[in-house]
Amino acid sequence: MEFIFFLKGIVIGFAMAIPIGPIGIICIRKTLTEGRVKGLIIGLGAATADLLYSCIAAFGLTIISNTLMSQRTWIRLVGGALLLFLGVRTFLALPKDPKLDVNKGGLFRTYLTIVFLTLTNPMTIFAFLAIFAALGLDSDLSYLSASALVIGVFIGSSLWFLILSSGASFFRNKLDLEGLKWVNKIAGILIILSGVIAIGSLL
Repeated sequence: MEFIFFLKGIVIGFAMAIPIGPIGIICIRKTLTEGRVKGLIIGLGAATADLLYSCIAAFGLTIISNTLMSQRTWIRLVGGALLLFLGVRTFLALPKDPKLDVNKGGLFRTYLTIVFLTLTNPMTIFAFLAIFAALGLDSDLSYLSASALVIGVFIGSSLWFLILSSGASFFRNKLDLEGLKWVNKIAGILIILSGVIAIGSLL
């Protein structure tokens, strides 16, 4: 029985991760400019945040969800400001030669940044609650079933980012420095727009 919940979690996690938002853009850009490892770390960070939010939804942690929602304005404001900062820094970043050895430094910092950035969208809790309710997963879940479900969400989300970073890495060695410069410019603009939208949604 728990295996069924695990499989449902994989499908939910994969489906939730598919829309290409700012995290997906950062994943693609980092993979193209710094290698597949950075892209995978970003995917792991996003999947960890999905795991945390799905835990809140699956285990019925209403105190935490209510607290997050009551502070959603400040949380989204901080997230939007962080996106603006990352977007400007990305836009101004100098490209590195993709044929050189991949710089694997700062992986843990990258991971924590993505976890925090993904968590700045508390509306994700409602998305998980809605999906769980639609699939009949919103009531009377045992701890074992809920655990299987959220682990599946983590694996499903990670699987999407594995596919995304693998696809981006295929094109990495085909880009020269000029091409990477445009990757930085385009990614920077898209991330800045995401930040503007996040802050603008509060008005």
